[in-house]
Amino acid sequence: MSSALVNSAVLKSEARLFRREPGSLFWMLAFPTILLAILGSIPSFREADPAFGGLRLIDGYVPVSVLLGLIVGGVQAMPQTLTGYRERGVLRRMSTTPVRPAALLSAQTILYGGAALVSALLALAVGRLAFDVRLPEQPFGYGVALLLAVLVALALGAVISALSRTAKISAAIGSAVFFPAMFCAGVYLPVQAMPDALARSVGFTPFGAAAQALNEAAAGAWPGWDHLTVLVAWTVLLTAAASRWFRWE
Repeated sequence: MSSALVNSAVLKSEARLFRREPGSLFWMLAFPTILLAILGSIPSFREADPAFGGLRLIDGYVPVSVLLGLIVGGVQAMPQTLTGYRERGVLRRMSTTPVRPAALLSAQTILYGGAALVSALLALAVGRLAFDVRLPEQPFGYGVALLLAVLVALALGAVISALSRTAKISAAIGSAVFFPAMFCAGVYLPVQAMPDALARSVGFTPFGAAAQALNEAAAGAWPGWDHLTVLVAWTVLLTAAASRWFRWE
């Protein structure tokens, strides 16, 4: 059997298992949009705020909701799946078959990356249809920033998988990373509303840079090259670390 057929079979198998995880699907696909709907139902969030550059708070929370789904998938869901496979010996048994562990890792990347993109589209659609949030005025730049954000989230998840010997450890590390990542993405306070010094500092983190790049593209400008460079640098660094530390057994 050719490697392409093997990889396709692995992807189909993992997709079936993926659909059987309602908890992960809810937190990746539904929760960001539900949070956006809850925030949008607050009257003050739908009023222009001079301190927010004349925007409404709900306008600032759409990019946050976009990032939230990929943070959940990359930092919490995917590492527990991969670590669980390693802990149960699935990867070790795979090494004795034509199916290589790398095929499994590729399938997981496609599934969780795809779920993150679907979550982003849902948030954008609900923001537009329910709260009249403008769609990104620089769609190509927005897509570039979003793709880089997905890649950095998956790379971070791979590092967590590499450092975790058990699923419980993976869950603990993922939770420890999750809340700071949410802060940097602007879940607790949109980046536009942060003090300048804090916003600049957050811009050196992966999700802080992603939030600022998405905001710039949404406003019609090309995402700042400084923010895109931060995303690329983190992706390369985290991917290299995961490749060095990851063990199949």
